[in-house]
Amino acid sequence: MSVTGLHINRVSPFAGGESFGDVGPYELAEGTANFAVDPQSPRNEVITDVALAPRNEHGEVTFSSDFAMLRPVDPDRGSHRAVFDVVNRGRKTVLGFNSVVGGADPAAPLEAGNGFLMRHGYTVVFCGWQYDVPPTPGLIGMRAPEAMSPDGRLTGRILHQFQANEPTQLFLLADRVHIPHEPVDPEDPAASMTVRDHPNSPAEPIDRTEFSLVRVEDAWEQPGATHVYMPSGFDPGRIYQLVYETVGSAVAGLGFAAVRDIVSFLKYASAEAGNPCAEDIEYVFAYGSSQSGRFLRQLLHLGLNEDEQERKALDGVIAHVAGGMRGEFNLRFGQPSKDVCFIIPEMFPFTDTEQTDPVTGTTGSLLARLEERGMVPKTMFTNSSAEYWRGDAALIHSDLETMTDAAESDSVRRYHFAGTMHGSGVFPLIDVREGDGVRGQLPFNSVDYSPLHRAALVNLDRWVSGGEPAPPSRHPSLSRGTAVESRTLLAQFDKLPGVRVPAQTTRAIRLDYGPKAHLGRTTILPAIVGEEYPALVSDIDEDRNEVAGIRLPDVAVPVATYTGWSLRDASIGNPGLYIGITGGLAGWTLPFPATHADRESAGDPRLSIEERYGSRWDYLERVEAAARALVEEGYMLAEDVDRAVDGAALRFDFFTKG
Repeated sequence: MSVTGLHINRVSPFAGGESFGDVGPYELAEGTANFAVDPQSPRNEVITDVALAPRNEHGEVTFSSDFAMLRPVDPDRGSHRAVFDVVNRGRKTVLGFNSVVGGADPAAPLEAGNGFLMRHGYTVVFCGWQYDVPPTPGLIGMRAPEAMSPDGRLTGRILHQFQANEPTQLFLLADRVHIPHEPVDPEDPAASMTVRDHPNSPAEPIDRTEFSLVRVEDAWEQPGATHVYMPSGFDPGRIYQLVYETVGSAVAGLGFAAVRDIVSFLKYASAEAGNPCAEDIEYVFAYGSSQSGRFLRQLLHLGLNEDEQERKALDGVIAHVAGGMRGEFNLRFGQPSKDVCFIIPEMFPFTDTEQTDPVTGTTGSLLARLEERGMVPKTMFTNSSAEYWRGDAALIHSDLETMTDAAESDSVRRYHFAGTMHGSGVFPLIDVREGDGVRGQLPFNSVDYSPLHRAALVNLDRWVSGGEPAPPSRHPSLSRGTAVESRTLLAQFDKLPGVRVPAQTTRAIRLDYGPKAHLGRTTILPAIVGEEYPALVSDIDEDRNEVAGIRLPDVAVPVATYTGWSLRDASIGNPGLYIGITGGLAGWTLPFPATHADRESAGDPRLSIEERYGSRWDYLERVEAAARALVEEGYMLAEDVDRAVDGAALRFDFFTKG
């Protein structure tokens, strides 16, 4: 067992000791997990550079992670199931199932929200997997060893991408605010930087004399350069890429071992070994959102769901808003935070069944390694409209040779949450996003898709534990004609008052990072840009709402148009580009006109609320019917019907009466 110790240093009541249904109160345990893995084990050989990590006296590679767990005070009253939260950049995310909206302070006390996970008796586990998480209180990170060559620390080229929302002269040498990557030589004449306005457009070089790699006093404790500095300033909204030679490479792929092995420890280890969940946890389901969903896609692709004792770790997986991407999670000099399909290496294959790229001739399947070993977890890939409009989500269910729907594994479901954006929406409408101050062309998409996740988890549990198949996949379909190229819909959106459309949509790109990319080493930076992939999205109806996927009552019985894309406001620069090309994909909400007169005055082609619904009561009856239909089909839980109706009433009143 590669977990050598689980040290709990603090236990506290959760949610002030609140009792959750028949399960009762919960407690939060916090501490550290210590690991020692065998670098020669066949189960670890795909971890890049694990053979170059320092070893202890037993020949093992050691590391540690932050650990936390929410658990019923009386475990016998729980469900004997655990949900493993693959934390996102160190932040806990799974409480979104409880309709908790994540705050800006990671050290703030955890909230119970509607208590869904607790009422259903789940143990919730958090364990660090990302080596470059900054030492901010409340964040969950991992302390990984550095790979070393016989000559000492590794050196090699690294690529950063930056985009600002306000004028600045400085960027940290990291993605967002993670631990920076020090250059070998700040004066290196071979360091290069480019700029572009659109990820699918050619880059413009910036002269080497225009930027410097510098140390910023008191910002970080590192002795070397931590920032790139450009005296003339970086223009807000524009996309900058910087390449230079860095020194020091943590073994990033140990993050997969951390997830796999802490899960196996909680499932299989004895109380004598220090397992607080001994003989309690029967099944573990992993949830990862955005970056963490991409992490789960890569875990599946690498086959890292089998521990050193050849036991299955995760029984089920929900990989959310990952689209068709993976990431730099197992890369030398990797930056796990990087999140855009226009620079991520090793994206292909996208599908869970065998797929061939007609351009490169490459063939593969996301699940091939796991299928060979019989270690495939039941898996749900859930995506919002934003990942489709980014250009990559439809690739997970498309046969690129025939441009028809790809075959689906018996262990997989693919769900598209129609009319939603990357993060679950909130109501009343907001114009400025909390945390980063981003403003779009219209108020942000307000569709809350947490009801779909609650049902998905219950369905996954039944599928794994009882063999009850999950509801069928729902997504834009080439075979049924509901999947179309994104650019073909722009003319329809352009007819709506107050809506700007982009001159160019975004598409995933075939990128050549050199012949060792599949081994976790990028030898060509920047990558050689190849052909673009098709960018497919759901077709839309006369209201400009999506017709494919799981349509919540917001979309099925609408009082507004909801999208997964939105252009940047001019105040944050580059107003012709989508929000979120470097993180935080967003969509917009455009209410229908309240009355026929309002529609005529605005020149709006969509029917008004007055024209389509006989009364407020008529509207709410239709909403309830749509919600109950989703319950009948298995995509929503009965407990969420009243919430759906109450939310609809608020929207109706807001959009008709202000």
